[in-house]
Amino acid sequence: MSARKTIVFLGDGMADEPLADLGGRTPLQAARTPGMDAIARDGISGTLLTLPAGFPTSSDVANMSVLGCDLASEMCGRGPLEAAGRNLPLGPQDIAFRVNLTTQADGVLKDFSGGHVAPDVARDLVDVLNAHFGTPTIKFHPGVSYRNILVLSGAEYSDRVKTEKPDDNQGECVAEHLPKAMEPAADRTVAFLRRLIAEAPAVLEASPANRKLRAAGHALANGVWPWSGGRAGAIRKLSDKYGIRSSAVISAVDVIMGLGRCLGMTPIAVPGATGYIDTNYEGKAKAAIEALQSHDFVYIHVEAIDEVSHEQNLKLKLQAIEDFDSRIVVPVLKAVGPDVNVAVLPDHPVPIALGKHTRTPVPVSIRMAGVAPDRVQTFDESACQAGTLGALANGEFMARLFGPPRK
Repeated sequence: MSARKTIVFLGDGMADEPLADLGGRTPLQAARTPGMDAIARDGISGTLLTLPAGFPTSSDVANMSVLGCDLASEMCGRGPLEAAGRNLPLGPQDIAFRVNLTTQADGVLKDFSGGHVAPDVARDLVDVLNAHFGTPTIKFHPGVSYRNILVLSGAEYSDRVKTEKPDDNQGECVAEHLPKAMEPAADRTVAFLRRLIAEAPAVLEASPANRKLRAAGHALANGVWPWSGGRAGAIRKLSDKYGIRSSAVISAVDVIMGLGRCLGMTPIAVPGATGYIDTNYEGKAKAAIEALQSHDFVYIHVEAIDEVSHEQNLKLKLQAIEDFDSRIVVPVLKAVGPDVNVAVLPDHPVPIALGKHTRTPVPVSIRMAGVAPDRVQTFDESACQAGTLGALANGEFMARLFGPPRK
């Protein structure tokens, strides 16, 4: 294992495809990114497969891949990770689902984020869901903005439910993408989820919160989309797997904070961190610099780039990439100096042309003390392919940073 302290900069959804609007360049190639380019220039580069075939194309899978988890044995679903991020204890008979508050019209999913519903409005809507659908075994819990949690408790419920990602189905008819039972034991669970999806629009539209949104001319958060349910799983701690004595995770979203908690990392909440382009970049940079004083490994995750990529907003994607670089990467690099090992990568691509995740391997650059740099001069999807790291997969990124995992 590296004896040096290490920091990873994770720009969620940062990778993309060449765009005609950018003269055949990707947003990473077009954006001004001196910090990330410096890591590539002073380090070694390559690619990392984070969304292997057979697993959902979701951020929990991608970040588990980055952090060296064994997907075959440790994948538990996004719901339990988000519950961990909220510090919600799950019993052995509890099943947690991620629940998006969405915008629907005429049965069509118009916005998987409910217009990026404000946190206080989201909490009011979660209260409405609990009042209408909640029971001693059915409870909704607020998360961050549109990202919320449903916990079903009791032996009558099953996690053998197939669901789809809402951000993969924007513009689609909701009724064509309903949860399905993978075995008869899941029929009751699916029946409730389908009833919830069918009845929630009328309930939510009648709420005071949505009446205020309508009066203000905002998009309504009038639908729900439960997905990625599961039970709390057994994820090996980073200290056990890689011998990392202390580690910290900085993120605005529950799934990353929850994954970090499951991995034994210290979750650091930053005031004003929103998961969108108005997030507190400077606060995250400051938190990372401070965390490195007491932790050997710090993982900084920024969600904003992913969100605007799903919106297919090229202008905001360029802005979010440049903000990530200038307001986090550059000041942190300046503060920690050359003695700290650093790496930068996305967790997965979100091409602007598609507005959804793809399985294309992502670029990665690592600067490590004592490791001679290769010839890569810029951090982007094309340049990194020529680096000496090669094509990484299956935990090889963490192994390059900290050595082979312990058995």
